[in-house]
Formats: sequence, C-alpha cells, structure tokens
Amino acid sequence: MAANIDPRAGQIADPHHLIDVSRLVTAYFAAKPDPAEPSQRVAFGTSGHRGSAFDTAFNENHILATSQAICDYRRAKGIDGP
Repeated sequence: MAANIDPRAGQIADPHHLIDVSRLVTAYFAAKPDPAEPSQRVAFGTSGHRGSAFDTAFNENHILATSQAICDYRRAKGIDGP
C-alpha cells in the first residue's frame, strides 16, 4: 500500500498545487454540460463519481438532474416519505 502514497502526503501544499476556489465555484454554476459529450456525463462506479466542474463533468446541472432522477424513480415506484 505504501507504493500508492503520494510523496507529498503530510506536507504543506505548494501554492501551484492549490485550486482557484472562485474559478471552481464559477465553473460549478456557470458551465453547462453537453449531454451528447460522454466526458461531461455523470458516471458512477464502485468508487463513486470523480468529475470536476473545471471539465464540465460535475456541476449544478448534474446535481439537479441526479436529484430529479431520484424523485422520478421514487414517484414511479410509489415511494414516499423522507
């Protein structure tokens, strides 16, 4: 397992490794994914989803669509409550 540990683990991050939070938030709310573009679709696997707002692969529209799909599924199956 030690071979998978990044050599920077436990170290203070260099500024060039940090993200621009305001740019990330802007991308999350402003970028609109193209459903025809496979790289911009949400895809879940055994490790969960690993998209990024910077790549238009995880943003507000993805959350809204996923939430709506859950609501539609629950309604179709007659599931109510919390």
